[in-house]
Amino acid sequence: MQAARVSIQTEDFDVSAELSALRAGDARVGAVCSFIGTVRDRNEGDAVASMELEHYPGMTEKSIEAIIDEAVQRFGIHGARVIHRTGLLQPMDQIVLVAVTAAHRGMAFQACEYIMDYLKSLAPFWKKEVTPSGSRWVDARVSDEEALARWRR
Repeated sequence: MQAARVSIQTEDFDVSAELSALRAGDARVGAVCSFIGTVRDRNEGDAVASMELEHYPGMTEKSIEAIIDEAVQRFGIHGARVIHRTGLLQPMDQIVLVAVTAAHRGMAFQACEYIMDYLKSLAPFWKKEVTPSGSRWVDARVSDEEALARWRR
């Protein structure tokens, strides 16, 4: 039985266990690349006390599955795992894991970045930060949109 490629969850994740499971029993794997995103204590010059993440159940998983399928086609990766947390998170908490396996490092690095650029710009997540001056919704950054645009060239 193949492990799930996408998990949206409130609980934390064990990076080592996830990477081991992703590459288990696949002798084709010559590279594993991963990205872990965490909650910062500052954003746009303000202190961040906490962050709350929401998503659209069903639609979010489906959209991430589609981008993994695209990464498989585009980069020839062997496997991928995306975990994205929701709910109330504190600075230093893990938010997201993107991990991919491939025959070679170049494909793995590119696919990992491709998936992460999509998550930052287009995946249906909503983030609200709590700062000393109150709560605010976080919009996608121009730099995130620019990062995604380079894959369309």
